[in-house]
Amino acid sequence: MPETLFALDRANARNCQELFRGDRGLEYYHGDFWVEDGGLVQATAERKSVGPHSIILVRSAMRQFFRRTQKHIREDASDISVLWFVRRGRLVFSNQCGNQQVSPGEFLISRSTSPFFIELQPDERGTHEVLHVTVPTHLLRSHVVQEIAASLYLPVSRPELTIAETILAGVFAADASMGADTARVLVEAALTAIGDALRACESALPARQTMTERRLEEVLRFVEVHLSDPNLSAALVSRSCGISPRYLSFLLRLHGRSFSALVWEQRMEIARAWLASTSPHDISISEIAYGTGFKSPAHFSRMFKRVFEVNPSDYRTAPQGVPTGGFHEFPSQDLLTIQ
Repeated sequence: MPETLFALDRANARNCQELFRGDRGLEYYHGDFWVEDGGLVQATAERKSVGPHSIILVRSAMRQFFRRTQKHIREDASDISVLWFVRRGRLVFSNQCGNQQVSPGEFLISRSTSPFFIELQPDERGTHEVLHVTVPTHLLRSHVVQEIAASLYLPVSRPELTIAETILAGVFAADASMGADTARVLVEAALTAIGDALRACESALPARQTMTERRLEEVLRFVEVHLSDPNLSAALVSRSCGISPRYLSFLLRLHGRSFSALVWEQRMEIARAWLASTSPHDISISEIAYGTGFKSPAHFSRMFKRVFEVNPSDYRTAPQGVPTGGFHEFPSQDLLTIQ
């Protein structure tokens, strides 16, 4: 059954900023949240988690506001996409690309890596209701081929979206007798239907990319595809993408990463997630090391401890994983040559 994420009334409305992410502050990402002063104060959010996804139903009788700024993004760089299904009222979304007013039957995807402002507005009967799903962007990419730089708005109704919303609402309302595997398969089916709807609508296609943007996208995709290759190097990427090493460095500077940091941050995060979600009976640390592009388990263990300040085996056996301070700064030399 869904759990209550927050419930606002006149008594606690002043504390809404601390309440909207739930008791443990795990939902969404950093941002500012507030509600309209005066009048009826009533807003609830219920949540149903399905694997890495959360289905959240928000109902309110007042306007709500959410803002995510560059400061929030620097503090919390989580890359989460949110799929918005407006049922009652209206969602007003603003970012650097302009303003969109999303009404029932329309669809929006927002992304946490770009600043935005959202206003949830009740309808003429004083009711707002929206069903939305938080999805890690790297998982959404297997369903949605369009690159969502900041947001994606679909102003027309599609049968695939109606079916997707029905599936998600059904999973949200299901009691504990629905198995976790079944719920996850249904959510994946809904995401596939959403991807099909977006592909069918030319209006959802992103703006034309510049040559530099296309080249950077090719580089990032090549790195992601070949991340498990222990011989992945800047020279291999530039040669395979048909660009010079100097131009590759220029593209990565635009992305804000050196080649070493780009590769090792991804490898470390994948390895950490792999360790956290498996047991030694499922897969050994050596297999994880080779599967994430390391040339030896010893090299993997040294790098993991250097970045997260804990050995892979200790991280795996610690309850809920071991809290860390995030990635340490990688040195400027190309660490891909370290054995």
